[in-house]
Amino acid sequence: MGLIAGVLERYGIATVCIALVRSVAEAVRPPRALVVPFRFGAPLGGAHDETGQLAVMMAALRLLDDSGPPPLLRDYRHNDSI
Repeated sequence: MGLIAGVLERYGIATVCIALVRSVAEAVRPPRALVVPFRFGAPLGGAHDETGQLAVMMAALRLLDDSGPPPLLRDYRHNDSI
């Protein structure tokens, strides 16, 4: 998805990727990525944890406000507030 995100960005469409493996995100270098500590198949966290999943989504979307130049790679912290 990171490679597709790069193409979309060239057309002016802002993107954010959620990455499960930091080394892969570092190699692919998507324009913006949030590295999460969750298992494969659960990139937003545990099932039925609406509050936790919303927190992950909000943390990812906040990357759109970051003024740093792409690529931008941030680690998700469980205590990130909604």
